Amino acid sequence: MDVEKVGRMAKDRKIDLVILGLLAHENLTGYDIKKRIDGAISFFWKGSFGSIYPALSEMEKQGLVKRKNSNKTGGREKIVYQISKSGKDALKQWLNDEQATNDLKYETLLKTYFGGLEDRSITLRNIEVFEKQVKGNLELLNFYKENLEKVLEEADHVHYYLTVLFGIETYEAYLRWCNKAKKIMKEH
Repeated sequence: MDVEKVGRMAKDRKIDLVILGLLAHENLTGYDIKKRIDGAISFFWKGSFGSIYPALSEMEKQGLVKRKNSNKTGGREKIVYQISKSGKDALKQWLNDEQATNDLKYETLLKTYFGGLEDRSITLRNIEVFEKQVKGNLELLNFYKENLEKVLEEADHVHYYLTVLFGIETYEAYLRWCNKAKKIMKEH
């Protein structure tokens, strides 16, 4: 299989790269992959459950992942996936690629941008809802930070720690923006 071609295909579908990255650390079921995405990764990347199984199926066809075993648990088949050598090569190729898409999509900012069509109280409420979400996320990130600081000598933890620090800095900036935005909305 042409690793460069596969790497380009995977790069076009970010879910593939997330799955490969997770499988590079441990063998997982599709459900386990979703739990990991909804956990710490959700602070900087979102993925839908509906895209995981089609991606796994396509990556299996491409030779990037393979089924490790299939167990029956509670009457259901439990399929565990593992990354293949081609998958590791594609992941490493992506990691070495200097290009990165850093999209920013915040519906709260979109609502704020178009907020002039409604009463200011609506925009203020939307900012307050965003602020509450940010505070909750920041609390969880600080919890992760404290735990990671205890295990920074272990492989990969420093990488996790860096993403958590980025999240904390970002969410603190969001809270500063919320305070300024609420003040401006109330003054004008």
